Amino acid sequence: MRLRKERVMQKDAYTLILEAIDAGTYRPGDRLVESELAERFGVSRTPVREALQRLETQSMLARDGRSLIVASLDHNQLAELYTVRAELEALAARLAAKHAAPEEVRVLQDMIDEDRNQLGDPIAMSRSNKLFHRQIHLASHNRYLVQQLDLVHRSMALLATTSLAAEGRGTAALKEHQAIVDAIREQDEDGAAAALRRHISEAFVTRLKSDAAKSRIDY
Repeated sequence: MRLRKERVMQKDAYTLILEAIDAGTYRPGDRLVESELAERFGVSRTPVREALQRLETQSMLARDGRSLIVASLDHNQLAELYTVRAELEALAARLAAKHAAPEEVRVLQDMIDEDRNQLGDPIAMSRSNKLFHRQIHLASHNRYLVQQLDLVHRSMALLATTSLAAEGRGTAALKEHQAIVDAIREQDEDGAAAALRRHISEAFVTRLKSDAAKSRIDY
């Protein structure tokens, strides 16, 4: 019974820490202290320790001396992540165009319509964007693809900022979302894949420009 309880606590601790990273509570470079996490989340130190070890093996955390910190992505890792994301997301859109129920398409459209009210709030837009993409993943009706995309989006949490914070990016992203949904609605598999791939490419370009501008300022 005790072993079962510890397993439940381990799962809870892992989920709580991961969600805190995804929400930006802990950002790249932040130090994670076992005792502080245990107190924050109201669990014992054992499941927290095991959760931290698991996150380290998944490259969500990195070693800084004897401390564990939230990992960050260098330029090459960022490029690799966006390459994989573009291909997997495009496949999800292609399958959604083939398998999505009319109700699922309606939910996607409703998400876009609601997001128009959040333009100018990059944090809210970022949350909505994650939900929109997650809905496309589910509409693919392929559990293995959804699992792989969950891993990719988990790594996206290691990006300190959202590309939606760039001027004009929110409006452009919604237009790109609309093109994706239109293709899915029309059951245009090639068009949906291409529209999703373009969307990810534009987001990557925006992030690269933002990083380049920041580098010039820091330099």
